[in-house]
Amino acid sequence: MITRRGFLSLGSNLRDRRENLRRALAALGEHEAIKLGRISGVYETAPVGVTEQPDFLNLVAEIETALSGRELLGAVKEIERNLGRSAGPRWGARKIDIDILLLEEENIVTEELQIPHASMLERAFVMLPLAELEPEMKFGGERAATIAARLAKEQQIHADLPL
Repeated sequence: MITRRGFLSLGSNLRDRRENLRRALAALGEHEAIKLGRISGVYETAPVGVTEQPDFLNLVAEIETALSGRELLGAVKEIERNLGRSAGPRWGARKIDIDILLLEEENIVTEELQIPHASMLERAFVMLPLAELEPEMKFGGERAATIAARLAKEQQIHADLPL
């Protein structure tokens, strides 16, 4: 079975945010087709889009999987539902949010899925934890660490929080 390396962004801003992240990581690690790898530190950030809601805790998880991008999307959506995520407004408060950032060289653009993630290069809460794991990863010739440093100056983010 051929596996591919990928990165997921996890976020939570309802109830016990740390516990929500722990439970999501546990569910990912228990999934038969997903092998959990390195986990970044936890970052606290203000919400994007709808700003009248609690701050988020975010992290990035490295994975290995034989799943396609579409299959991985199905798996993470099922984990979100099992952990109590309900449908709500876009960018609204949520108990858990799992986004696929990257999956090896896969490029997908559909209405429900975009890999690489459409706005990851604009978000400190994605790029700081990703750069923590892969500082030399390149995006358009620019290092992840460089992008993260620039975004950290522009956006309010608190780093290195315990999980």
